[in-house]
Amino acid sequence: MTVMTQRHAVVTGGAGFLGSHLCERLLNEGHRVTAIDNLVTGDMKNIAHLFGNENFRFLKHDVTEYMYIDGPVDFVFHFASPASPLDYLKLPIQTLKVGSLGTHKALGLAKAKRSRFLLASTSEVYGDPLVHPQPESYWGNVNPVGLRGVYDEAKRFAEAMTMAYRRYHGVETRIVRIFNTYGPRMRLNDGRAIPAFLSQALRGEDITVFGNGSQTRSVCYVDDLIEGIELLINSGEADPVNIGNPDEITMLDLAKEIVALTGSKSKIVFKALPEDDPKVRRPDISRARAILRWEPKVGRKEGLQRTIDFFRSQIK
Repeated sequence: MTVMTQRHAVVTGGAGFLGSHLCERLLNEGHRVTAIDNLVTGDMKNIAHLFGNENFRFLKHDVTEYMYIDGPVDFVFHFASPASPLDYLKLPIQTLKVGSLGTHKALGLAKAKRSRFLLASTSEVYGDPLVHPQPESYWGNVNPVGLRGVYDEAKRFAEAMTMAYRRYHGVETRIVRIFNTYGPRMRLNDGRAIPAFLSQALRGEDITVFGNGSQTRSVCYVDDLIEGIELLINSGEADPVNIGNPDEITMLDLAKEIVALTGSKSKIVFKALPEDDPKVRRPDISRARAILRWEPKVGRKEGLQRTIDFFRSQIK
């Protein structure tokens, strides 16, 4: 009788918002998990509940440096990177380094261990898009010398590096382009729309909407995203796949929705639109539906309510 050995997954950025949810999901699926994070934007609180699990290990380490992992590794999930404009505008060099050097080191680990590798890329590779919704075949409209270029170009480079390792070294790779995602464990001061709106609404502060609020986003609840990522790593698909919720909403309508759901008396105020802020964002998920049989299940109202409950517990 063949004995199935337990699979081992390495998650870079494992103490971050998405990384911690991925670690949790992999543990629930019976994997051993090694989370790696330098805690620049990650937080030990996100993974504190996992330390009682004998299959979980945490390494505080900068993934732009050489990574040594003892024993076999079946999966490498590269999620390490500042991901909000607040973070990558404050940490531009670190963002570029983790997208380039960090991706190189993570791919090197996957090559050495003959692991399957998944890159957490982003819808930001499409920049301020001239095609709407955005299919994977769209090459994007990115300003490489703008303030946001440090994140956009780091991820575009990471995709190129991933495909080079696949073609030249034969590493089995996957690329997920993640669209706006929200849920519990987002930082209150994250700087992105939903945590900013929720923090302000729950504190009774003015809610800041940039521009006139007509710019759109499509927001996906974190559990749906993680399910899509798990389906992708277990698929045979090498080309990039969009994972996100195509239910599009303007930032002004999202702010109003959050005011209503929280019962807040906050007023909405308007500030100047940041440089190169995308005017529209909505994923074309035709390939995810066809290849992975995936589509989001959690509606925005339900997802926001779960997130509100988490934020209430964080605000003193």
